[in-house]
Amino acid sequence: MSTYANLPAPSPEQGLNRYMQEIRKFPLLEPEEEYMLAKRWVDHQDSAAAHKMVTSHLRLAAKIAMGYRGYGLPQAEVISEANVGLMQAVKRFDPEKGFRLATYAMWWIRASIQEYILRSWSLVKLGTTSAQKKLFFNLRKAKAKLGALEEGDLRPENVAQIAKDLNVTEAEVISMNRRLSGGDASLNVTVGSDGEGSTQWQDWLEDEDSDQANDYAEKDELDTRREMMVQAMGVLNDREKDILVQRRLNDVPVTLEELSESYGVSRERIRQIEVRAFEKLQDKMRELARAKGMVIPA
Repeated sequence: MSTYANLPAPSPEQGLNRYMQEIRKFPLLEPEEEYMLAKRWVDHQDSAAAHKMVTSHLRLAAKIAMGYRGYGLPQAEVISEANVGLMQAVKRFDPEKGFRLATYAMWWIRASIQEYILRSWSLVKLGTTSAQKKLFFNLRKAKAKLGALEEGDLRPENVAQIAKDLNVTEAEVISMNRRLSGGDASLNVTVGSDGEGSTQWQDWLEDEDSDQANDYAEKDELDTRREMMVQAMGVLNDREKDILVQRRLNDVPVTLEELSESYGVSRERIRQIEVRAFEKLQDKMRELARAKGMVIPA
Protein backbone atom coordinates (compact mmCIF):
# COMPACT_ATOMS: atom_id res chain seq x y z
CA MET A 1 0.00 0.00 0.00
CA SER A 2 1.53 3.34 -1.06
CA THR A 3 -0.65 5.29 1.38
CA TYR A 4 2.17 5.92 3.84
CA ALA A 5 4.10 8.19 1.47
CA ASN A 6 1.21 10.67 1.51
CA LEU A 7 0.72 10.83 5.30
CA PRO A 8 1.87 13.61 7.62
CA ALA A 9 5.10 12.35 9.17
CA PRO A 10 6.03 13.04 12.82
CA SER A 11 9.65 14.09 13.17
CA PRO A 12 11.89 15.81 15.75
CA GLU A 13 12.46 18.64 13.30
CA GLN A 14 8.78 19.21 12.71
CA GLY A 15 7.81 18.84 16.34
CA LEU A 16 5.03 16.65 17.66
CA ASN A 17 2.84 19.62 18.48
CA ARG A 18 2.57 20.52 14.83
CA TYR A 19 1.99 16.91 13.83
CA MET A 20 -0.87 16.58 16.31
CA GLN A 21 -2.44 19.74 14.92
CA GLU A 22 -2.18 18.43 11.37
CA ILE A 23 -3.81 15.06 11.99
CA ARG A 24 -6.73 16.66 13.84
CA LYS A 25 -7.72 18.27 10.53
CA PHE A 26 -8.76 14.90 9.10
CA PRO A 27 -12.46 14.25 9.76
CA LEU A 28 -13.68 11.14 11.56
CA LEU A 29 -15.83 8.78 9.49
CA GLU A 30 -19.46 7.92 10.00
CA PRO A 31 -20.16 4.16 10.02
CA GLU A 32 -21.83 4.21 6.60
CA GLU A 33 -18.99 6.16 4.99
CA GLU A 34 -16.38 3.90 6.57
CA TYR A 35 -18.20 0.83 5.25
CA MET A 36 -18.36 2.19 1.70
CA LEU A 37 -14.68 3.19 1.72
CA ALA A 38 -13.69 -0.24 3.00
CA LYS A 39 -15.76 -1.91 0.27
CA ARG A 40 -14.04 0.23 -2.37
CA TRP A 41 -10.67 -0.89 -1.06
CA VAL A 42 -11.60 -4.59 -0.78
CA ASP A 43 -13.41 -4.79 -4.11
CA HIS A 44 -11.38 -2.40 -6.25
CA GLN A 45 -8.11 -1.75 -4.38
CA ASP A 46 -9.03 1.95 -4.38
CA SER A 47 -5.97 3.63 -2.86
CA ALA A 48 -7.86 6.91 -2.30
CA ALA A 49 -10.39 5.07 -0.15
CA ALA A 50 -7.62 3.38 1.82
CA HIS A 51 -5.86 6.72 2.33
CA LYS A 52 -9.03 8.29 3.71
CA MET A 53 -9.51 5.40 6.15
CA VAL A 54 -5.92 5.72 7.34
CA THR A 55 -5.94 9.50 7.80
CA SER A 56 -9.24 9.42 9.69
CA HIS A 57 -7.62 7.10 12.26
CA LEU A 58 -4.26 8.85 12.71
CA ARG A 59 -5.49 10.32 15.98
CA LEU A 60 -6.22 6.82 17.28
CA ALA A 61 -2.72 5.67 16.32
CA ALA A 62 -1.15 8.70 18.05
CA LYS A 63 -3.25 8.19 21.17
CA ILE A 64 -2.18 4.55 21.47
CA ALA A 65 1.45 5.47 20.76
CA MET A 66 1.40 7.96 23.63
CA GLY A 67 0.52 5.05 25.91
CA TYR A 68 4.04 3.73 25.27
CA ARG A 69 5.94 6.72 26.61
CA GLY A 70 8.89 6.15 28.87
CA TYR A 71 10.71 3.38 27.02
CA GLY A 72 13.56 5.70 26.10
CA LEU A 73 12.64 5.73 22.40
CA PRO A 74 11.88 8.75 20.18
CA GLN A 75 8.17 9.43 20.35
CA ALA A 76 8.09 10.36 16.67
CA GLU A 77 9.37 6.88 15.77
CA VAL A 78 6.83 5.20 18.03
CA ILE A 79 4.04 7.13 16.31
CA SER A 80 5.44 6.19 12.90
CA GLU A 81 5.35 2.52 13.90
CA ALA A 82 1.76 3.00 15.09
CA ASN A 83 0.92 4.35 11.65
CA VAL A 84 2.49 1.30 10.01
CA GLY A 85 0.26 -0.92 12.14
CA LEU A 86 -2.74 1.20 11.20
CA MET A 87 -2.02 0.72 7.50
CA GLN A 88 -1.72 -3.02 7.98
CA ALA A 89 -5.13 -2.98 9.67
CA VAL A 90 -6.71 -1.02 6.81
CA LYS A 91 -5.16 -3.41 4.29
CA ARG A 92 -6.72 -6.44 6.02
CA PHE A 93 -9.98 -4.91 7.27
CA ASP A 94 -13.15 -6.77 6.28
CA PRO A 95 -16.20 -4.48 6.55
CA GLU A 96 -18.55 -7.47 6.37
CA LYS A 97 -17.50 -8.69 9.82
CA GLY A 98 -19.75 -6.11 11.45
CA PHE A 99 -17.31 -4.13 13.61
CA ARG A 100 -15.65 -0.75 13.17
CA LEU A 101 -12.17 -0.25 11.79
CA ALA A 102 -10.99 1.36 15.05
CA THR A 103 -11.77 -1.82 16.99
CA TYR A 104 -9.84 -3.94 14.50
CA ALA A 105 -6.97 -1.48 14.11
CA MET A 106 -6.13 -1.23 17.81
CA TRP A 107 -4.55 -4.70 17.88
CA TRP A 108 -2.45 -4.06 14.76
CA ILE A 109 -1.28 -0.68 16.06
CA ARG A 110 -0.23 -2.06 19.45
CA ALA A 111 1.45 -5.08 17.86
CA SER A 112 3.48 -2.85 15.52
CA ILE A 113 4.59 -0.61 18.38
CA GLN A 114 5.48 -3.51 20.63
CA GLU A 115 7.53 -5.21 17.93
CA TYR A 116 9.43 -1.96 17.42
CA ILE A 117 10.09 -1.59 21.14
CA LEU A 118 11.25 -5.19 21.46
CA ARG A 119 13.61 -4.78 18.51
CA SER A 120 15.04 -1.67 20.08
CA TRP A 121 15.68 -2.97 23.60
CA SER A 122 18.61 -5.34 23.87
CA LEU A 123 17.42 -6.61 27.27
CA VAL A 124 14.27 -7.96 25.72
CA LYS A 125 15.87 -8.94 22.45
CA LEU A 126 18.44 -11.25 24.03
CA GLY A 127 16.35 -14.26 24.97
CA THR A 128 14.06 -13.09 27.75
CA THR A 129 11.05 -15.09 28.90
CA SER A 130 7.40 -14.28 28.32
CA ALA A 131 7.16 -13.22 31.98
CA GLN A 132 9.98 -10.71 31.50
CA LYS A 133 8.26 -9.30 28.42
CA LYS A 134 5.07 -8.88 30.44
CA LEU A 135 7.13 -7.06 33.06
CA PHE A 136 8.57 -4.81 30.38
CA PHE A 137 5.12 -3.69 29.22
CA ASN A 138 3.34 -3.72 32.58
CA LEU A 139 5.81 -2.31 35.11
CA ARG A 140 4.48 1.24 35.06
CA LYS A 141 0.91 0.09 35.60
CA ALA A 142 2.06 -2.07 38.51
CA LYS A 143 3.91 0.89 40.02
CA ALA A 144 0.87 3.12 39.63
CA LYS A 145 -1.28 0.54 41.41
CA LEU A 146 1.08 0.71 44.39
CA GLY A 147 1.41 4.51 44.25
CA ALA A 148 5.13 4.14 43.52
CA LEU A 149 5.53 6.55 40.62
CA GLU A 150 8.45 8.54 42.01
CA GLU A 151 11.79 8.40 40.19
CA GLY A 152 14.62 6.23 41.47
CA ASP A 153 14.71 2.77 42.99
CA LEU A 154 11.57 1.15 44.34
CA ARG A 155 11.15 0.39 48.02
CA PRO A 156 11.86 -3.27 48.89
CA GLU A 157 8.23 -3.98 49.75
CA ASN A 158 7.10 -2.62 46.37
CA VAL A 159 9.71 -4.67 44.54
CA ALA A 160 8.51 -7.81 46.32
CA GLN A 161 4.85 -7.12 45.52
CA ILE A 162 5.46 -6.40 41.83
CA ALA A 163 7.65 -9.49 41.48
CA LYS A 164 4.87 -11.58 42.99
CA ASP A 165 2.10 -10.03 40.89
CA LEU A 166 3.98 -10.35 37.58
CA ASN A 167 5.67 -13.68 38.32
CA VAL A 168 9.26 -12.48 37.89
CA THR A 169 12.24 -12.23 40.22
CA GLU A 170 12.88 -9.19 42.41
CA ALA A 171 16.20 -8.69 40.61
CA GLU A 172 14.35 -8.45 37.29
CA VAL A 173 11.97 -5.84 38.72
CA ILE A 174 14.85 -3.73 40.02
CA SER A 175 16.79 -3.99 36.75
CA MET A 176 13.80 -3.20 34.55
CA ASN A 177 12.75 -0.28 36.74
CA ARG A 178 16.20 1.27 36.47
CA ARG A 179 16.17 0.92 32.70
CA LEU A 180 12.71 2.42 32.33
CA SER A 181 13.04 5.22 34.89
CA GLY A 182 13.51 8.75 33.62
CA GLY A 183 13.00 10.26 30.21
CA ASP A 184 9.24 10.74 30.46
CA ALA A 185 7.98 13.97 28.97
CA SER A 186 5.69 16.14 31.04
CA LEU A 187 2.03 15.23 30.63
CA ASN A 188 1.08 18.88 30.84
CA VAL A 189 2.88 20.09 27.72
CA THR A 190 0.34 21.87 25.53
CA VAL A 191 -0.47 20.45 22.11
CA GLY A 192 -1.55 23.33 19.91
CA SER A 193 -2.02 26.97 20.73
CA ASP A 194 -5.35 27.82 19.19
CA GLY A 195 -7.39 28.46 22.31
CA GLU A 196 -10.31 26.07 22.38
CA GLY A 197 -8.41 23.60 20.23
CA SER A 198 -5.48 23.36 22.63
CA THR A 199 -5.00 20.12 24.54
CA GLN A 200 -2.32 18.60 26.71
CA TRP A 201 -0.28 15.46 26.15
CA GLN A 202 -2.25 13.66 28.84
CA ASP A 203 -5.37 14.04 26.68
CA TRP A 204 -3.73 11.74 24.11
CA LEU A 205 -2.82 8.96 26.52
CA GLU A 206 -4.14 5.46 26.07
CA ASP A 207 -7.20 4.42 28.06
CA GLU A 208 -6.42 2.89 31.44
CA ASP A 209 -8.72 0.00 30.55
CA SER A 210 -6.30 -1.30 27.93
CA ASP A 211 -3.88 -3.98 29.06
CA GLN A 212 -0.63 -3.94 27.13
CA ALA A 213 0.68 -7.01 28.96
CA ASN A 214 -2.33 -9.08 27.98
CA ASP A 215 -2.12 -7.82 24.40
CA TYR A 216 1.49 -8.92 24.20
CA ALA A 217 0.76 -12.24 25.91
CA GLU A 218 -1.96 -12.99 23.36
CA LYS A 219 0.38 -12.20 20.49
CA ASP A 220 3.16 -14.24 22.08
CA GLU A 221 0.83 -17.24 22.36
CA LEU A 222 -0.29 -16.76 18.74
CA ASP A 223 3.35 -16.82 17.59
CA THR A 224 3.93 -20.01 19.59
CA ARG A 225 0.90 -21.67 18.02
CA ARG A 226 2.12 -20.72 14.54
CA GLU A 227 5.49 -22.30 15.26
CA MET A 228 3.72 -25.43 16.50
CA MET A 229 1.62 -25.51 13.33
CA VAL A 230 4.72 -25.46 11.14
CA GLN A 231 6.27 -28.25 13.20
CA ALA A 232 3.07 -30.31 13.21
CA MET A 233 2.77 -30.14 9.42
CA GLY A 234 5.80 -32.42 9.33
CA VAL A 235 3.59 -35.44 10.13
CA LEU A 236 1.81 -35.10 6.78
CA ASN A 237 3.00 -36.47 3.48
CA ASP A 238 3.28 -34.14 0.50
CA ARG A 239 -0.19 -34.92 -0.86
CA GLU A 240 -1.89 -34.52 2.52
CA LYS A 241 -0.05 -31.27 3.17
CA ASP A 242 -0.95 -29.83 -0.24
CA ILE A 243 -4.62 -30.75 0.03
CA LEU A 244 -4.94 -29.45 3.58
CA VAL A 245 -3.24 -26.15 2.74
CA GLN A 246 -5.36 -25.62 -0.37
CA ARG A 247 -8.61 -26.57 1.36
CA ARG A 248 -8.21 -24.99 4.81
CA LEU A 249 -5.31 -22.55 4.92
CA ASN A 250 -5.61 -20.61 1.66
CA ASP A 251 -7.47 -17.30 1.71
CA VAL A 252 -9.67 -18.68 -1.09
CA PRO A 253 -10.11 -22.46 -0.60
CA VAL A 254 -9.69 -24.67 -3.66
CA THR A 255 -12.77 -26.76 -4.48
CA LEU A 256 -12.93 -30.54 -4.18
CA GLU A 257 -13.65 -30.68 -7.89
CA GLU A 258 -10.47 -28.81 -8.79
CA LEU A 259 -8.32 -30.99 -6.55
CA SER A 260 -9.93 -34.19 -7.81
CA GLU A 261 -9.01 -33.23 -11.37
CA SER A 262 -5.49 -32.26 -10.30
CA TYR A 263 -4.85 -35.58 -8.50
CA GLY A 264 -6.92 -37.79 -10.78
CA VAL A 265 -9.11 -39.17 -7.99
CA SER A 266 -12.73 -38.70 -6.93
CA ARG A 267 -13.97 -35.72 -4.94
CA GLU A 268 -14.90 -38.10 -2.12
CA ARG A 269 -11.32 -39.37 -1.98
CA ILE A 270 -10.02 -35.79 -1.74
CA ARG A 271 -12.47 -35.13 1.09
CA GLN A 272 -11.28 -38.23 2.94
CA ILE A 273 -7.64 -37.23 2.58
CA GLU A 274 -8.46 -33.73 3.83
CA VAL A 275 -10.31 -35.01 6.91
CA ARG A 276 -7.59 -37.52 7.76
CA ALA A 277 -4.83 -34.94 7.31
CA PHE A 278 -6.66 -32.50 9.59
CA GLU A 279 -7.07 -35.18 12.27
CA LYS A 280 -3.35 -36.04 12.10
CA LEU A 281 -2.46 -32.35 12.35
CA GLN A 282 -4.73 -31.87 15.38
CA ASP A 283 -3.25 -34.88 17.15
CA LYS A 284 0.28 -33.58 16.62
CA MET A 285 -0.69 -30.06 17.74
CA ARG A 286 -2.15 -31.46 20.98
CA GLU A 287 1.01 -33.47 21.58
CA LEU A 288 3.19 -30.37 21.11
CA ALA A 289 0.83 -28.29 23.25
CA ARG A 290 0.99 -30.74 26.15
CA ALA A 291 4.78 -30.58 26.03
CA LYS A 292 4.55 -26.79 26.40
CA GLY A 293 1.83 -26.85 29.07
CA MET A 294 -0.73 -25.38 26.65
CA VAL A 295 -4.24 -26.50 25.77
CA ILE A 296 -5.49 -26.94 22.19
CA PRO A 297 -9.31 -26.91 22.07
CA ALA A 298 -10.97 -30.03 20.67
